[in-house]
Amino acid sequence: MFGDVHATEASHRTLAANVKALGEFNNLTQQIIKTIISYKKIMKPKSICLIGLLFFVLSYIMFSQGSKLAYFQKPIDFAHWFNLIGAILLISFNKVFPKNNLHSVASFLTTLGVIAHIGLCTIDFIMWSFGNDDIARTELSKHISNTPSILYPFIIIGPSLLFIGLAVHASNFIKTHPISSLMVIVGAPAVGFSFFILKNGVSMVLSCVLFALGLILLLYGNEKQKIVTE
Repeated sequence: MFGDVHATEASHRTLAANVKALGEFNNLTQQIIKTIISYKKIMKPKSICLIGLLFFVLSYIMFSQGSKLAYFQKPIDFAHWFNLIGAILLISFNKVFPKNNLHSVASFLTTLGVIAHIGLCTIDFIMWSFGNDDIARTELSKHISNTPSILYPFIIIGPSLLFIGLAVHASNFIKTHPISSLMVIVGAPAVGFSFFILKNGVSMVLSCVLFALGLILLLYGNEKQKIVTE
C-alpha cells in the first residue's frame, strides 16, 4: 500500500517536472521564433528558403546517424534545433511561388506542417533534457501516446503536412518543370517511407536531398513564371 503511494507521488513529481520543462522550452522556442522572424524581415524570401533547406537537410543527416546521433546532442540538441529552424524558415516558400487556388491550399498545409514541427521539436527537446533519466522519458512517452490531441497533430500526422504542402506547391509547375516538380513530389513521401518503413538512414537522407534539390531548381529555374523576388 505504502509502495503504491510512493509510486503515485513519484509519478506526480515526474509529471510536474515534465510540465515545468515544457513551459521552459516553450518560452525558449518563442524567443527563437521571434528572432528568426526579425531576420526574415530584412532578408529576401529566396535566401530564407535556401537557408531553411540547408538547416533541414543537415538535421536529417544528423538523424540518419543512428546511435551516433548522441554526438550531435551535446552541449545542445543540434539535430532538432537545425530541424526546428529549418522548418520555420521553409514557410517562406509560401511567398515565392505564384498565387492561385492551388497555392492557397499548399500554403495552408505548409503552415500547419511548420506548426506541427515546432510542437514535435519541443517534445524532442524535453526528451533530450532528461539526459540519462530513462524513467522520466518513458513516462512522458506514455503520457503523449495516451493523449491523441498531442500524438496525432504533432507526431503522427502534423509534421508530414510540411512535406505535403511543399509537394503541392511543386505540383504547380508539373507542366513547365516536370523533372524538378517530380523530384519534390517523389522525394516528399520517400523521406517518410525511408524513416518509418525501411528504417534506413541513408535512404532517408537521399530522399531529403532529392526533395530539397527539386525545390531549389524550382526556386531558381522558374524566373519567367513570376516567382516573387522581394
